[in-house]
Amino acid sequence: MRFTHPIFICINQRPKGDPRGCCANNDSERLQKFFKQEVERLGLKETVRANKAGCLDHCSFGPAVVIYPEGVWYWVGSEKDVTEIMERYVLKGEIVDRLLIPD
Repeated sequence: MRFTHPIFICINQRPKGDPRGCCANNDSERLQKFFKQEVERLGLKETVRANKAGCLDHCSFGPAVVIYPEGVWYWVGSEKDVTEIMERYVLKGEIVDRLLIPD
C-alpha cells in the first residue's frame, strides 16, 4: 500500500532549557496521536499515515510536521491546528499559511 500523504511529526526529546527547543516538551506526542485520530475520523487510513519522527531540526517553532509528497512544513500548537491541516491541506490541497514554518 502506498500512502498519498505520509505525515511526519517530530517527537524528539531534549533536556528542558535546551536553546534549540524541544518538540516533545510542547506536546508533540499527544498531537501525533491526534493526527492519527483525525486520519481515522476523516476515513483516510488507506491513504494517509501519521508517523512519529525523530528531530526534524525545526524545534524552535514548536512541534514540527512535514507532509509529503510536497514536503510542506508546518508547526502545530493545538488539536485545532491539526484539524485545520487535515481538513484544508490534506483533503483540499489548501496551504495553511498561518502554520507554515518559514524557509
